[in-house]
Amino acid sequence: MIILKTEREIEIIRSNGVILAETLKLVGEKIAPGIRTIELDKLAEEYIRCQSAIPAFKGYRGYPANICVSIDNEIVHGIPGNRTIKEGQIVSVDIGVLKDGYYADAAYTFSAGEISPEKEKLLQVAENALEKGIQMAKAGNHLGDVSYVIQSLAEENNFSVVRDLVGHGIGTNMHEEPQIPNFGSLGQGIVLKEGMVLAIEPMVNTGGFEIETLEDNWTVVTKDGSVSAHFEHTIAITKNGPHILTSL
Repeated sequence: MIILKTEREIEIIRSNGVILAETLKLVGEKIAPGIRTIELDKLAEEYIRCQSAIPAFKGYRGYPANICVSIDNEIVHGIPGNRTIKEGQIVSVDIGVLKDGYYADAAYTFSAGEISPEKEKLLQVAENALEKGIQMAKAGNHLGDVSYVIQSLAEENNFSVVRDLVGHGIGTNMHEEPQIPNFGSLGQGIVLKEGMVLAIEPMVNTGGFEIETLEDNWTVVTKDGSVSAHFEHTIAITKNGPHILTSL
């Protein structure tokens, strides 16, 4: 069942989204060669808690950290630890915030120092795919319209979209209906309605779309070792079109 949100509920999620966007900005400013991923985790936790909010990922289904930090061939759910970020890597940071009973969820992929032209292109394409997906998230459009534009942009640039992981509805639960694939066809799927709040999150690979999970039971990587980028916003579908709730 898809739960439509009231204007008041959307405003609560929006206020949580501002906390999340500020946290992502702080973490992104610290990403550089030589920093340990656990330092990013601690920074995020401190800032979120000082805003009287909760890092939503900690303990969620047993997840052991406050944020997800995924590097290069890691797609999502990388666990922060003593790993040191190296020059030329790309670093995906995924953060959830819980406050006043509602969740917000967003991710951004940063570069550590100078990165290769292929990685630069990947980041640009993946972020553009998110933007185009959001533009299609209008009342009256189909969910497949969002999925289609994300897939099309990625594949036009000889990249692939991850097919086994999806975006999702969000509200009083982190993951709600509907699931939002990053591949699909125009005119297919449910009709989007005003009041839906969605976490749209393209995961784009330089190689194939196949994935596997590491022995930690969390970190998802590309099966062929290719590099992956992940961008995500929580958005609301309003009478005036899509509204991003996780931006400053």
